[in-house]
Amino acid sequence: MIYLAADHRGFARKEALKKFLAERGIATEDCGALMYDPQDDYTDFAVAAAAKIAQNTQEHKGIFLCGSGQGMDIVANKFRGIRAALCWDMDEAKKSRNDDDANVLVLASDESDEMQASKIVTVWLETPFSGEERHIRRLKEIEEIEAANFK
Repeated sequence: MIYLAADHRGFARKEALKKFLAERGIATEDCGALMYDPQDDYTDFAVAAAAKIAQNTQEHKGIFLCGSGQGMDIVANKFRGIRAALCWDMDEAKKSRNDDDANVLVLASDESDEMQASKIVTVWLETPFSGEERHIRRLKEIEEIEAANFK
């Protein structure tokens, strides 16, 4: 399952990506915003989606959008097991999956158009985790940091 989250600045791009993913048969759940509201807060939607992903980080993924991407990225990474990556291009998307097994892709809607966002999402979804020893070791180190800091 891919959980989608966006505030007002990411709303239009999220709606386009939702359609893009549906056309490819990829199951999504929209955690909001469900309508355009220029007064909404990205935190509400990031929390809703990240909480669902955190229930099963091996099976669930997310695509989060806000204007800069920064806010969504910060909130998502406050959840144990979430490895959110703010990706500006296809190369970063590939690295985030291959090297870091990112389970949340964060996009800056102010910095990409619909076509670019679709390409980034495609690369991110199609890139598997490498499973290389050094990458596994680093992910275990992240888990240890989470265990020490998330009480």
